[in-house]
Amino acid sequence: MTRPASKLMAALWMTGWLSLMLVMAVAGREAMRELNVFELMELRCLLGLVMLSPVIALSGGIATLRTTRLKQHAARNLIHYGAQLGWFFALTLIPIGQVVAIEFTMPIWTALLAATFLGERITLFKLAAIVLGLVGVVVIVRPDTGAINPGQLIALAAAVGFGISIALVKFLTRTEPTVSIIFWMLTVQAVAGLVPTLLLWSWPSATAWGWIVLVALCGTFSHFCMARAMLYADATIVIPMDFLRVPLTATVGWLVYSERLDGFTVFGAALILAGNLLNLRPPQPRPVAVNTSSQG
Repeated sequence: MTRPASKLMAALWMTGWLSLMLVMAVAGREAMRELNVFELMELRCLLGLVMLSPVIALSGGIATLRTTRLKQHAARNLIHYGAQLGWFFALTLIPIGQVVAIEFTMPIWTALLAATFLGERITLFKLAAIVLGLVGVVVIVRPDTGAINPGQLIALAAAVGFGISIALVKFLTRTEPTVSIIFWMLTVQAVAGLVPTLLLWSWPSATAWGWIVLVALCGTFSHFCMARAMLYADATIVIPMDFLRVPLTATVGWLVYSERLDGFTVFGAALILAGNLLNLRPPQPRPVAVNTSSQG
């Protein structure tokens, strides 16, 4: 399930991810004016399965969904489900731009996990990206002020969960078709959220349904774009391509919600983005040992 390495193809698929995630941030916040987070996630998964059906049919039907890695799918998607719950909830507690800035620590956790479990090499530039990312989070959260917003901690926990999830996606793309990865994501998460959704159910208004459909559309096919990008580049290369989402989301928050980011958030985001840009540098070739000993 691999393709020839191509940063261009990975970047094109990540452009789709970027666009869909920007729309989903606004749609998710608007939907949660009426819905609880469990209901939003459940409807997103159920509608996503409907939207994915034509893609499944075009990809070979039910046979494409057969897997011998159901445990890995379940583990990845339960972790992602918890992270996605936290991400949506954080959108209601802190500015959108701040949620996304903190979310961009995801490459830190992805890089560490990909190096540990996928054999990807931690270069000096990747290590610098990790350090800058951690410093950026400290600047944004500012734990010494004693005024940490719970939304910041929830967003950080979600970023860790997303990092684990992305590393597991890269592992699954080695053998699993993209459509199968998305199908099992939606199925596992729909089952996981069914009980809390039924307990907390309230019927959405017509306006809320519109936002829910947008969340389902963007949530489903953003992950399709991400999984496709993973076929063309390492996880530690793909994820930092998303760096433009920080300033773009902050701009959307300013235009749509009149949110203003303070200097600490801007500086912390700049550090995180600087680390991600370092992470995009191509790896240097390893030196080849030359045997100078004489023969004969």
